[in-house]
Amino acid sequence: MSVVIKVGPARAGWWKETMQRLLPEFDCRLWEDPGDPEDVEYAVVWRPPPGGLKRFPNLKCIVSIGAGVDHIYADPELPPDIPIIRTVGTDLRQRMREYVMLHVLRFHRRLPEFEAQQATASWDQHITPPAPDRRVGVMGLGNMGRACAEALAYLGFDTAGWSRSQKRLAGITGFHGPDALDGFLSQSEILVNLLPLTPRTDGILNAALFEKLPEGACIVNAGRGEHLIEEDLIPALDCGRLGGATLDVFREEPLPPDHPFWAHPKILVTPHVASLIDPLAGGRLIAENLRRFIRGDPVPDMVDLKKGY
Repeated sequence: MSVVIKVGPARAGWWKETMQRLLPEFDCRLWEDPGDPEDVEYAVVWRPPPGGLKRFPNLKCIVSIGAGVDHIYADPELPPDIPIIRTVGTDLRQRMREYVMLHVLRFHRRLPEFEAQQATASWDQHITPPAPDRRVGVMGLGNMGRACAEALAYLGFDTAGWSRSQKRLAGITGFHGPDALDGFLSQSEILVNLLPLTPRTDGILNAALFEKLPEGACIVNAGRGEHLIEEDLIPALDCGRLGGATLDVFREEPLPPDHPFWAHPKILVTPHVASLIDPLAGGRLIAENLRRFIRGDPVPDMVDLKKGY
């Protein structure tokens, strides 16, 4: 059995050596030197180029090196009906929980204001409500979203979640479907986006949505850059419709140095670090999921091909 690996050049050699050690029964090959394409039955990839996967006529399964699979579905020539496995382990969920908690608390306790005051040596005390009086909404209740919503509720926030289909989570007010979106938004003083990227969610963070949030609401986008209509954000911040934004993902990455987000006082830019995959732990999980797939055992992180996530 052969597996081809597509990663960035900086760690390609490491990935090949690690996966070969974890999967000794496989012949692990790099994307740039795959040998006979007909030998390749499995592909472990991050951002494969358009048309790249169709080179392998005997492909049985594709593994995403990460929780998202939109980078695979972005290929207009993606071979149809091939099973896709996400890589979502406890490390990734923990990292995302930490990121979301950090930035929700940052807005909740008004740290941007205190940071600005320090620059002018201004001693101005701001009273913030306790967590149960702060309404936080999480868009997307999959692996990552559910973990974050549960952590926020555990800390005491008045937590709501919105998803495509109904989810019942203890301590979290559930909203689902398009008809419930407005009600969910109206009570989200801090909005966290962890939706999957699909044609329905592309551009969902836009001026019309911002108008439905409480005035001065803050947003944390750790989903995908394509969720945000970038030109709608700064006007909403400048007029006070939004109070602040933390952005970890962008339509173009790296974010260009001249992009206006870098310099805006109400935007915090982080360079797609919310839930970076730990290479060793990620490799182990990929190896385990591939073995499960080959044995015919259930794979927890299998993508629903009809939904696209």
